Amino acid sequence: MKILKTTLSIFATLLCVAVSAQSEEQMTVDTDTLPDDAIVIRRVPLASGPEIDMDELVVDTIPSSNAGLNIVLYNDNTWRYIRNRDISALDETVFTKNWSNTDLNPYDVDTKDLPISIVIDLVDSLKSYHYPYKGRVTSKYGFRRRRAHQGTDIGLKIGEPIYATFDGRVRVIQQSNRGYGNLIVLRHDNGLETFYAHLSEINVEPNQWVTAGQVIGKGGNSGRSTGPHLHFEMRYHGLSFDAERLIDFQTGMLRRETFLLKRTYFHSSSRFTQDFEVEIQSDEEDKRIAAEAAARKYHTVRSGDTLGRIAINNGTTVRKLCQLNGIKETTILRIGQKIRVR
Repeated sequence: MKILKTTLSIFATLLCVAVSAQSEEQMTVDTDTLPDDAIVIRRVPLASGPEIDMDELVVDTIPSSNAGLNIVLYNDNTWRYIRNRDISALDETVFTKNWSNTDLNPYDVDTKDLPISIVIDLVDSLKSYHYPYKGRVTSKYGFRRRRAHQGTDIGLKIGEPIYATFDGRVRVIQQSNRGYGNLIVLRHDNGLETFYAHLSEINVEPNQWVTAGQVIGKGGNSGRSTGPHLHFEMRYHGLSFDAERLIDFQTGMLRRETFLLKRTYFHSSSRFTQDFEVEIQSDEEDKRIAAEAAARKYHTVRSGDTLGRIAINNGTTVRKLCQLNGIKETTILRIGQKIRVR
């Protein structure tokens, strides 16, 4: 077992180096169709991760060099990283606060109570993303027949697999012939929630942990539906926004790794757009967000650590640590907890 662990550790290290060294795929643009002063922005979308077969048997779980990750070995000689749920989430209350297995919106938050903009990390070094379903958008987010349509509809055939978009936990399972029909609501590590409606089959249970790419149900035509399709929603604190800002449902690609969610996006008239000037501004905003994310630094709490000691070792103050982490000076630290220090 010792040799196996060492071999896996070396393999995992080489894999990470290979992935980070891989050059970005070049995107081609027909420059003849553009004006002379056009600025071409190359934004490489993220492909989906592998689909997860839940029939595979776990042979062993091995710690990795990162305390927040474990390596899981399967009976078909494959392996993958999984999160250590006890210490990996930066917000340890994301799966407990405002948690309900029955209420579709347990937050009771008004748009004006949210910040003007919120930075949300969509994927991490594990690239934990998979499209919910890849196909043609039949109805977009926004007003439809004078009523707010809070999601995106993607046409499908009954029985086709529906996938978990990010890692997370099942919050609501609803089986009904009204409204959403058969519905799954997942909450994710980044605080987002995704809705999967009109299903013909549900393959998960309330409070179950799921992984991006795991089949959670099958497409259908249940509830208030005029034909087989997936009604997919993205929400933050119970408020919906246009999921096409993040996902290209035609290709299945994730448009960006880090998302600046603006308060104005929660209005039903705020749709994703490919307007050229908006894309330039978005690209500049993405670069600023990436620079800020790169400047962040975290400390993993060890035995004997105190806020005072962590502050001194990182050239900051206890007050600043409390502001960055939303905690008090009297907060009891847990071993393995991540504290943002910059």
